[in-house]
Amino acid sequence: MTIERKLQEFKEIVRQSKRIVGFTGAGISTDSGIPDYRSQGGIWEKFQPVYFDEFLNDKQKRILYWQRKQEMWGPLNAARPNEGHHFFKKLYDEKKLHGLITQSIDGLHQKSGVPDDLMVDLHGNTLEVVCLECGAIVPAADIFADLDLSQGVPKCEKCGGLLKPNTISFGQSLKQEDIVRAQELCLDCDLMIVMGSTLVVQPAASFPMIARQNGAKLVIVNLSSTPLDSEANLVFSMKIGEFLVSVNGE
Repeated sequence: MTIERKLQEFKEIVRQSKRIVGFTGAGISTDSGIPDYRSQGGIWEKFQPVYFDEFLNDKQKRILYWQRKQEMWGPLNAARPNEGHHFFKKLYDEKKLHGLITQSIDGLHQKSGVPDDLMVDLHGNTLEVVCLECGAIVPAADIFADLDLSQGVPKCEKCGGLLKPNTISFGQSLKQEDIVRAQELCLDCDLMIVMGSTLVVQPAASFPMIARQNGAKLVIVNLSSTPLDSEANLVFSMKIGEFLVSVNGE
């Protein structure tokens, strides 16, 4: 099948679908200047991760964790949604977007205008900071505005508990309510569009397969191959920006 025919088929599938669920990974945000995790030069190559139990039990590891978050905060906070994020916002405006499951932690889907009640942030949202003791959530901008790690890591103003960016660290379990919500969306969609995910991190990567097995169509847009390519109705092995330019006929 030629790329032109595949693009036409994609547009027709979207036109016919009424309950579309998006599934996005860190790759959707590279055009916004945010590096992904696994590619050369990605975040994992630069930073050895701090595990959740290390954050809880090791004062120096907590400081190291916050130092890295502080270094990354400026670019993350300044980043703006790109065409990939606007694509899903357009589906929302057309009343076709049933939900959006993301592995990305940058909050750019929300910045694009997709409402919180349609979002499942599987790995959390770096625009928030949570107290691990009382569960209070505050905007990350409020914490980073005057963060001075020479005085120690930030503590909760309400209870004095440890504060942590509201993202899932290595060794930290996903929130059960997020898993349940994602499963519900997979079982109640007629099309799932995957963008910018290698579909290798479990259990998140299993969700597109749940949708496919439940009768939904599956479209994957990712520069590298994924384990689910053979299951998809359409696969576009290209950059998301280039794909959307082709879709829009520009």
